[in-house]
Amino acid sequence: QVQIVESGGGLVQPGGSLRLSCVASGFSLNYYAMAWFRRTPGKERQGLSCSNADDASTYYADSVKGRFTISRNNEKNTVYLQMNSLKPEDTGVYLCATTRRPFCDLDLNVNEYDWWGQGTQVTVSS
Repeated sequence: QVQIVESGGGLVQPGGSLRLSCVASGFSLNYYAMAWFRRTPGKERQGLSCSNADDASTYYADSVKGRFTISRNNEKNTVYLQMNSLKPEDTGVYLCATTRRPFCDLDLNVNEYDWWGQGTQVTVSS
């Protein structure tokens, strides 16, 4: 049974950091690209970052480039998102998803990602 579970969210002040985790089960990250998205009220899910299955290539949306870092530990079947210099506009539910292919969709199009977790809430506020 496929399951994706995110954790690590919380309340953080502007300028602070958080590290999110995404644990996958029922499939091996050795064969699947994994991405992080953010959902905010009234908006479509926004693609933030993606990592190819071999961890050789990573991609970032302009809004998070230089602040967020995606990484993975395929042995632990876990993907991480290190978020630094957080801003209030980073607030939202952070979701992990896979294309069910080894390679990312470079446009981070939500329609190309098939399996999703439930998300973890991140709130950036003073």
